[in-house]
Order: sequence, then C-alpha cells, then structure tokens
Amino acid sequence: MRPDYAGTMTNPAAVLWDMDGTLVDTEPFWIAAETELMTAHGLPWSEEQGLEFVGNDLLTSAEMMREAGLDLPAPVIVDTLLTAVIAAVGQRVPFRPGALELLEALRAEGIPCVMVTMSYRRLAEAVISACPPGSFAGLVGGDDVARGKPDPEPYLAGAALLGLDPGDCVALEDSRPGLASAEAAGTIAIGIPHLVDLDPAPGTTLWPSLAGRGVEDLREVSARLSA
Repeated sequence: MRPDYAGTMTNPAAVLWDMDGTLVDTEPFWIAAETELMTAHGLPWSEEQGLEFVGNDLLTSAEMMREAGLDLPAPVIVDTLLTAVIAAVGQRVPFRPGALELLEALRAEGIPCVMVTMSYRRLAEAVISACPPGSFAGLVGGDDVARGKPDPEPYLAGAALLGLDPGDCVALEDSRPGLASAEAAGTIAIGIPHLVDLDPAPGTTLWPSLAGRGVEDLREVSARLSA
C-alpha cells in the first residue's frame, strides 16, 4: 500500500531530493564514464561537453552523444554509462556537504523524503542503500517516468508517492533542467548549484551549499514562498 502522509502534515510536508550533484557528487563519475566510452570509439570528449548533460534525462544525453558521432543505440549507451557509474559508487559514495546531516535532521522530525532523479533505479537504489536506514520513503527514477526533467512529471510523481500536493513539498536541485522541473511541478524549489551555475530569478531560492542548513531553514523558505 502506498504511504499517505497527507493526514499528518508537517512543514514542509516532504522533501524531494535530486540525486546527482545534490545528494551525491557523482557528476564527475558520469563525465569520466562518458569520456571513456567516447575515447574507446575514437571520439574526442571534454568536461565542458559533459557538463551540458547535467540534469538531463539519460536517453537525451545518449542521443547527444550519438549526435557527436557515437555509433551505438541510445539504450546501449545508457546501460554502459550506468554500469560504469554504479561500479564507481560501489567503491565510494561521495555525499555532498551537509546532505547526510540534513537527511538525519529530516528523519528526526518525521519529514519524509523521496529521491527524484534522472538516474535509473539500479543506480539510485545503490546510493539509497549507502544512506542511513529510513532516509527515503520513496524513489522516482529516470526509468519510472515517460518524460524526464525539465518536464514536471518526475516531481509530480514524487509528491504523488506520498499522497501530497507538490506545493506542500520542498524540492532540492542542482541543475537547470531539475530546477525547471521542480518549479513547473509547483514545488517549493531550492537550487544548490554545483558544477553548473543557476540563474537568479524572482521567486527562486538559491543556496550555495547544504552545509549548515537544517529543517528550520527549509521551514523558513516554505513559509515565505507559501505565503
């Protein structure tokens, strides 16, 4: 049975977490995997090209690699990259500053968290297994949705897993497509830029880091933007 948190509302009602670049610093793993795959096929690749993929649906990124000359089907590209990144995560899970502390604070306050990521489930589940038990009440992976970020579908699905209105949920994001998805879904979106700058805009909350941030900070943003 799907958990339903609507009857026990907190402020915020839930936190919807992006994974790559927000919870964990796996973007360098992705860029390394892309570079290795392209180089193996005699194609040049740069970190700058890899950064263009940050926050994308994986099949979108795979099609961009095909456009750059990689003669492999998009699903094969995605599977190859996922396998490489999962292997890297198996050696080390590079949590972003403040992420584990905020997860623990939210668990202590009884505020549920859902991971909303464009990475596929097998990678997301590997990261969740490295988090403290009970950190996440649900998961929406890139292979769970028909339309990935920046479409609102992933964040709408994340709120729906808990039976909540997206407007009662805070979303944490590091990428432009992810922030656009969270805002389009109607969540209270907070951008934490990492490898790619996020543009300041009216109504957009940007934090330089999760380090030192706690539940009260989320409540302040939630109260301000819900008013």
